[in-house]
Amino acid sequence: MLLPWSNPTIKTVNAAKKILALALAAAVAPVVWGDPPKAAPIKPAPVHSAFIMPASPRDGRDPFYPESTRPYEEAMATTAHPTYENAFAVKGLSYEHGHAMVIINNHTFALGDEGDVLTSSGRIHIRLAEIHANAVVIEVNGTRRELSTAIK
Repeated sequence: MLLPWSNPTIKTVNAAKKILALALAAAVAPVVWGDPPKAAPIKPAPVHSAFIMPASPRDGRDPFYPESTRPYEEAMATTAHPTYENAFAVKGLSYEHGHAMVIINNHTFALGDEGDVLTSSGRIHIRLAEIHANAVVIEVNGTRRELSTAIK
């Protein structure tokens, strides 16, 4: 081994080089001749949850509020078509200065007006489409309905 205060000779320098080369070869040997590198394990594809809203309590319940009917209200709303039989009543008809006005469920409408009226099933948005002498035509959710102007 070479020490800083010693006087190296050619023999000691060559011997040190050989020892260094052998140590380096021994350190690299497992990398070169060792086991082949293992392939990384294949990760499975992530699972995506799919939740379908139940149509009835028989199809599924809310785990946090099992007695709640909230999950089924949306399904019932899409399947049930509301009928507004006797929901609208013409309370009055006025024709002054060339403008006709109609009172439907205590709300005044002119031709083309839109507004919410109170009914037994809640507020309903309507539009007054036509005014005739004996009937008015309203639009409710895109459906046209004719109401008689016979005041009761």
